[in-house]
Amino acid sequence: MKAILQTAPGGTETLYVGEVDQPQVAAGELLVRLHAAGVNRADIVQREGRYPPPPGAPTILGLEVSGTVAAVGEQVSGFAIGDAVFGLVAGGAYAEYACLEAALAIRKPQAISWEAAASLPEAWMTAWFNLVEIGKLQAGQTVLIHAGASGVGSAAIQLGTLLGARVIATAGTPEKCAHCLALGAAAVVNYREQADFQQVVKADGGADLILDCVGASYLARNIASLRTDGMLIVIGAMSGREAGLDLGQLLVKRLTVRGSTLRVQPLNVKAPLAGALRDRILPMLLEGKLSLNLDRSFSWQEVAAAHRYMEDNLNLGKVVLSMHGEFG
Repeated sequence: MKAILQTAPGGTETLYVGEVDQPQVAAGELLVRLHAAGVNRADIVQREGRYPPPPGAPTILGLEVSGTVAAVGEQVSGFAIGDAVFGLVAGGAYAEYACLEAALAIRKPQAISWEAAASLPEAWMTAWFNLVEIGKLQAGQTVLIHAGASGVGSAAIQLGTLLGARVIATAGTPEKCAHCLALGAAAVVNYREQADFQQVVKADGGADLILDCVGASYLARNIASLRTDGMLIVIGAMSGREAGLDLGQLLVKRLTVRGSTLRVQPLNVKAPLAGALRDRILPMLLEGKLSLNLDRSFSWQEVAAAHRYMEDNLNLGKVVLSMHGEFG
């Protein structure tokens, strides 16, 4: 089968279309012929050689798939060849075929495109995992969402608003700030114009929960922004992995600092998140109560351009690859 491969870890020039063996469906899995695949920051970091896939996961890039079922593994019920599905995979989405755990597979409604379906799993499952399962966000609380115009940020702003929380977001351009406000953020800090976002958050009364993908350069300001008994959830380290921590504030304010990543979670953790996307989020997306936030679709031949588009922080929401043509 065709797949997006690499000559070596590095920049976008290392990506190329090559031939590899088609994956063999295992018990509990579906073999999916792809029509679209999501593009995520994790793909870029893996491409650079700084985020190896979990043991046993495909080395091919890509964490989100949508397509038609081509084969059904043993011990799978409720799915048949030809069904339209989408879901989260541990790797291998930049390919003609990928294996998807049946427990994570969601039927694709006719009302949404293949590309829109592929944009959903990582962003919404990550937002639900961190805001609901870990952060226990409650109505009336305040949550600070960094990179609010990203795929995860766009989902988290909407989810936080849906839960009745006051959402503050950070973004880097007037267009991205407007995007966050349109999704329901009560306030947005343009970090290029207001570097000390904590002053804005503290003036608002502080945050009960912070979702951060930036990492080192934001740590001290995140700690300063939290209310007593607040929680910081770090889901990325775009600015670096090492930073000093004021343990005095941690102790006095009784703060929790928590790292979180979805990719390495076991199936029994991911399956309820897929269930929340299927049963809670998807119906509201179909009713127009929530936004799909699909920013742009690139042809699979334009994978390097898709990565550069995301690296340049041009996206408002999700970026996907369309596998039409030889793939679709």
